[in-house]
Amino acid sequence: MATTHVKRAYRYRFIPTDAQAAELSRTFGCVRKVYNMALAARTQAWARQERINYNQTSAMLTVWKKTEELAYLNEVSSVPLQQALRHLQTAFANFFGKRARYPRFKSRKKSRQSAEYTTSAFRFRDGRLTLAKMSEPLDIVWSRPLPQGASPSTVTVSKDAAGRWFVSLLVEDPAVKPLPPTDSAVGIDAGLEHLVTLSTGEKITNLRHERADRVRLAKAQRQLARKAKGDGANRAKARRRVAKIHARITDRRRDHLHKLTTRLVRENQTLVIEDLTVRNMVKNHSLARAISDAAWRELRTMLEYKAAWYGRDLVVVDRFFPSSRLCSTCGTLQHRMPLSVRTWTCDSCGTAHDRDVNAARNLLAAGLAVSVCGAGVRPQRRTPGGQSATKQKTPRREP
Repeated sequence: MATTHVKRAYRYRFIPTDAQAAELSRTFGCVRKVYNMALAARTQAWARQERINYNQTSAMLTVWKKTEELAYLNEVSSVPLQQALRHLQTAFANFFGKRARYPRFKSRKKSRQSAEYTTSAFRFRDGRLTLAKMSEPLDIVWSRPLPQGASPSTVTVSKDAAGRWFVSLLVEDPAVKPLPPTDSAVGIDAGLEHLVTLSTGEKITNLRHERADRVRLAKAQRQLARKAKGDGANRAKARRRVAKIHARITDRRRDHLHKLTTRLVRENQTLVIEDLTVRNMVKNHSLARAISDAAWRELRTMLEYKAAWYGRDLVVVDRFFPSSRLCSTCGTLQHRMPLSVRTWTCDSCGTAHDRDVNAARNLLAAGLAVSVCGAGVRPQRRTPGGQSATKQKTPRREP
């Protein structure tokens, strides 16, 4: 079986020295400054119905460095500053391609602090990584080995709100290979009571990581709210305490999703999911917290790139497909079904259904029809009056 070469990021914790922490903090600040200035320039040009590209912002950066006010930009490596401009160019490309919102300004307190180095700005030899402007290598905790013989193409250093330092190495990973083909296929219905329900009838429990730490988080947030805004050290300490709890929740949730998605991709050749509009769903204030905790968007993202890695097929069914109201046995379509209804019996064939299992089976049938026929074919649906539903939304396959 042919080996596929996949670009893969390996992230590790590291403990900087005082000098390294100071240098990286300066770099983070300069990256943020350059990004915001370039964004402001492009926004002003856009208001004048003009466009500024990466080359023009790069020329602006050269001019900025020569001014007395911004001379400090020369004290850090120029590569992360250029990379910030490239990231801004990508953000605008995504905006004009209607794949993202308009780029926003970076904040020291709210934005992720990071800097990206390319090969000209770091040295990686014998497992020791040294960044530009530094005399000593980073003290990295190698929690797992890099692929044998791998050489990073880019290195990203970041610091999260909890004060943890990370380094991410982007390498070409020859170990990622397509898995042997299998005949197994599964429909996946996302939910809140159960994170996912499979067409096999299996239900994966929603661990509700945020709810498990809600009491501790609320206490830390109350302590932060009591700190005066001018109380620098104490407020920063309280903010970091809140951030550590958030980090714990995020890490546990991501670990659970990685294990689940890897298992599903390894066991099944075809995976069928529903195209959920999470952005609109979280506008429901009574469910927003639970939906955010379930992380459906992250679940789908993991399935997408892991299916691409391992040669699996991921089919995304149209969000308007009535998977819950459609009888998976005879195809009868129920008129209404509130969320409170978890089990129901088909009026036509008398089959008793578990709402989530039935939805997963319908998603699987619709997804297989798309895979096999290459068209928007769905299970035959009949209304209680006996007339077939001819106008059907076509399931969309993710490009």
